[in-house]
Amino acid sequence: MHKESQSSIKIVTADPSAIGLFGLAIVTLVASSQKLGLTEGLSLVIPWALFLGAFAQLFACIHDAKHNNTFGMTAFGAYAFFWFATAGSWLIKLGAFGPELASSADGKQLGFAFAGYLVFTLFMTIGAMETHKVLFFIFVLIDLLFLGLTLDAFGVVPEVFHTLAAYSELGIALLSLYGAGAAVLNTHFGRVFLPVGRPFGIFKPRL
Repeated sequence: MHKESQSSIKIVTADPSAIGLFGLAIVTLVASSQKLGLTEGLSLVIPWALFLGAFAQLFACIHDAKHNNTFGMTAFGAYAFFWFATAGSWLIKLGAFGPELASSADGKQLGFAFAGYLVFTLFMTIGAMETHKVLFFIFVLIDLLFLGLTLDAFGVVPEVFHTLAAYSELGIALLSLYGAGAAVLNTHFGRVFLPVGRPFGIFKPRL
């Protein structure tokens, strides 16, 4: 009786976090410039939202799934779809899909979406405590961004919370650029070239 042998093949792929963080960095850098009043309009923010905020993070999401990295897959995927939805909302606001959709847009609906993302990001911030400190502080800034966006959308002291969102988004951009650089160079050189900080070790034992 012939017994078939079985073998498994392990496919090694590169860590996608660098390209995901780079996408996040560039889209938040461009978007924060508009919130801070350094640039005007949304027309040229939209392609960066789609290709860097959405597609770059979706690419990272798919490859983190191959790494069996539930945390990275969920984070990059959720924020990728956030930027797809945001770009679509901006297109509606600008009248790309006709005046009827633009005139009936209710900004408070975005407030509910932002509130949902705030709750999600708070959970992810807890998880980020056991990754590294740069990623943890990126998530803290994302918390502040969604807090500002939510309350601004609901008209709660908008001048204060719009500013909070703007500066938080700029902080996300700068810290994500550092995180992307660290992810590339630390792997490329095989040592800690740019430190990112150890996990807090509260929920998982330190190795």
